[in-house]
Amino acid sequence: MSSTTDSRAHVVDSIAEDTRLLIDLSERLHANPETAWEEHRSSRWVAETLSDAGFTVTAPYLGLETAFLATYGDGPFRLGLCAEYDALPGLGHACGHNLISAITVGAARALTGLADEVGLTIEVYGTPAEEGGGGKIELLDRGAFAGLDLAMMAHPAPVDVAEARPFAVSHSHVSYRGKAAHAAAYPEQGVNAADAFTIAQVALGLLRQQLPDTTRVHGIMTNGGEAPNAIPALTEGRWYVRAESLDELAVTEERVWRCFEAGALATGSTLQIVPESKPYAEFRADEAALAAYRRNAVNLGREFTSGSMASRMNRASTDMGNVSQVVPAIHPYIGIDSLPALNHQPEFAAHCVGPQAERALLDAATALAWTALDVAGERQDR
Repeated sequence: MSSTTDSRAHVVDSIAEDTRLLIDLSERLHANPETAWEEHRSSRWVAETLSDAGFTVTAPYLGLETAFLATYGDGPFRLGLCAEYDALPGLGHACGHNLISAITVGAARALTGLADEVGLTIEVYGTPAEEGGGGKIELLDRGAFAGLDLAMMAHPAPVDVAEARPFAVSHSHVSYRGKAAHAAAYPEQGVNAADAFTIAQVALGLLRQQLPDTTRVHGIMTNGGEAPNAIPALTEGRWYVRAESLDELAVTEERVWRCFEAGALATGSTLQIVPESKPYAEFRADEAALAAYRRNAVNLGREFTSGSMASRMNRASTDMGNVSQVVPAIHPYIGIDSLPALNHQPEFAAHCVGPQAERALLDAATALAWTALDVAGERQDR
């Protein structure tokens, strides 16, 4: 390629040639949702589309069965592209991870013909369990992503928002153990673990009045007992605590856990809180790469949303935040024109296939590939 214009045109032509392949991949993932750590078919399908393009695939990767690393080229600029493919329990791909994988594959395949000229090593990370399992954090702890010059991915949303500003978040399994007894004949012999949850949730409701608007506390009870005529001996739930930063998260958690301790104290049951993963960190965007992505998306005809919609969508937590604390990274949101449907709603899952989703897929793949060329080119010019 003799010019930047030629390189950008090559990306467009490559993605156009791969259009049917990318849409088919997205639709197959969408039709076969797999939840955290169970993405055996999903990870294989994504990895195969890269292997077919000449990538060297390592799977499983770093001891994680549904993670992979696919590499191409040996240039000095190490580009990391992240694929997510886990679905939500009961909601399928209501966060659009089917599109994330296809976007990443499209960008990666489009750059293979330019890797030597631009000086790229393209590394695609198949990252499981973003929806609460912290797959990227597990990979980070095992040495993944180290030394990357740039890490990128694009996430579906109702509208386009360039900058990710997610909450830090912790995910915890909460359980109370009491003592079973016949609820009519011997109620005084029981220790009611369900009442402990009721007390905790009332305390949390009252606590929210004193929490800053940079925090969120929410959860569900997954086990409320066995039978209405038996005092519940075991109750369980899953709870998330979110805050502006890991530091604020630690302070907020202390206040939240005291609410759960109140339930145990009042009922005499035993409380156990077990982290489901390490906390997700706030995001640190690389300003140069973010500016390049904005410019490239606008050149493709995308329009970024401002105001309350932008400030709400970009707060969704992600383990990509932990990656951004270690290497330069961006995590833009690509709009699929789904309003009033929003992420984590069944209606949003329905919007993650179809014409608008396909347009977002192709635009995001193109914008990410162009951004990689821009940032790598700027590095060469220094």
